[in-house]
Amino acid sequence: MPQLLAATVQGRFPARLPAAGALLTALTLTATACTSGTASPQSETSTNLPVREGGSLVIGAEQEPDCADWIGTCGASVWGTYLMQAETIPQVFDVRLKGKNWTPVPSNLMASEPMTKVVGKQQRITYRLNPKAVWSDGKPITSADLKYTALQVRDGKAIFDKSGYDRITSIDTPDRTTAVVTLKSPYGNWKQLFGAGYGVLPSHLLRGKDRNAVMKDGYTFSGGPWKIASWKEGVSLTLVPNDRYWGPKPHLDKVTFQFASDTSAATQAFASGQFDALYPTPQLTTVDQIKALGSAARMQVQAQTGNLQALWLNNAKFPFDSAAVRKAFAYSVDREAIVKRLFGSYGVTTPAQSFQSPLVSRYASADFSGYKPDPAKAERLMKADGWAKNASGFWAKNGKEAAFTVTSLAGNQSRELTEQILQSQLAKAGFRVKIKNSTPANIFGKLAPAGDFQLGLWNITDSFPNPTLSATFSSTAIPSAANDQSGINFMRIRVPGLDPVLERVDTELDDTSRIKESHRAEKLIADDVPSLPLSAVPNVLVTGKRVGGPLSINPVEGPWWNLEEWGQAK
Repeated sequence: MPQLLAATVQGRFPARLPAAGALLTALTLTATACTSGTASPQSETSTNLPVREGGSLVIGAEQEPDCADWIGTCGASVWGTYLMQAETIPQVFDVRLKGKNWTPVPSNLMASEPMTKVVGKQQRITYRLNPKAVWSDGKPITSADLKYTALQVRDGKAIFDKSGYDRITSIDTPDRTTAVVTLKSPYGNWKQLFGAGYGVLPSHLLRGKDRNAVMKDGYTFSGGPWKIASWKEGVSLTLVPNDRYWGPKPHLDKVTFQFASDTSAATQAFASGQFDALYPTPQLTTVDQIKALGSAARMQVQAQTGNLQALWLNNAKFPFDSAAVRKAFAYSVDREAIVKRLFGSYGVTTPAQSFQSPLVSRYASADFSGYKPDPAKAERLMKADGWAKNASGFWAKNGKEAAFTVTSLAGNQSRELTEQILQSQLAKAGFRVKIKNSTPANIFGKLAPAGDFQLGLWNITDSFPNPTLSATFSSTAIPSAANDQSGINFMRIRVPGLDPVLERVDTELDDTSRIKESHRAEKLIADDVPSLPLSAVPNVLVTGKRVGGPLSINPVEGPWWNLEEWGQAK
């Protein structure tokens, strides 16, 4: 399922996205390998230093999650996945690098790989659980837990995303370790069920209770290598080992994530030794700041990510309720100039031409490549739609200017610079742009779901290596009473003919056919311009000399996907 970022904001939404141009592999960089602000790749894709047993680490975390109810709308921040969910909640499939591709592989929760077959028009999936798998209270993880989780998502209200779960017609539990899930129609992303984003929850602890009330402020149970020891709002989150975990145990006695939303300040705290590691938003000055630390810092830059930054147009709000205005807007934005300014020092210099991220690039086309700055085309489109420039040089129609407000995360240098560049570019093209930024909680908890914005600037993060354009572009995903306000088509997008194509992308089990249908969907989207992709956004991991273990970035599960293998370096 995808997830969102408003600046440093990341939210958890269904999965998708590729970028134009060559995709970069994960690069390990030392601070001293950076020259002229551009990182120079070395041959390694990760570091692996021997560790000692025991001890603790303090890690800077740029975003504090709003809550820890992973299937509820309040659990939208992907930082929640990075800090807590990946470490404490078991899941059926993990995402691991196989060759050059990130691929779903059965986790150690499973006794064997789940089996699927189509019976008539239905799809049946059989899960067999590892009998050694237990919760932190010693109770076994059972088929009842899968059933509880699935029904909470399918039948619950204020659920973050129901994709796939809404197809479930029945769940049979013939024994403690076997669950058989029947879907009313085939679902191409079936491996994401009980996987990244939601995982499996303990029915014996949650059944009959208010799940959100139990989980939202942190929970004491765990089915992973770590447990939540404390969550001090606005200050820190601390994890300690889960002694009942049936897999490899953590080397460290404790890991504390200290919240530090300002990237520059967090980098300074790292330099002074307050933090042992960072996962910073790629700001303009980050590379130079890390380079200045010399051998005291190790930096990994990964461009094959699930992150896509885009300009999200509210198709139900003036002036973007006009397709002509949306297209004129696309011909007025110099996306390449923005991308080079923001991410050139990280090796990302070309704009994305698709709404598929590098993580799912094999499903992508490049249909947005035709949208380059073209003042003549923009002018023809606006005039044909009844607009004329007023005395101030701005487009106007029926007494109303083509004016709108852009909304992103307050206090983020990169997003604020992007907004300023947009404001300048669009003013020259005849559009009046105002900037009004806000907090992640307000953007994704209130403004976006209610459609109370005109232009949004945020990232969407694919949380699984499968295409799920429907989560953002299907009209059925518009938040409404019909879907219990759980959809994430905040832009109120309704592209003629798109919904049935997206349905085929979702239901097709043959990958070649899925790619073909995905390309059809992307062409329909590009022709209508309901929003505009900007760029793939690289991931950056910075670690200090005290940190050892196999260190690498997982584009789905984050930089701490294998935190149990981290330790203090010998």
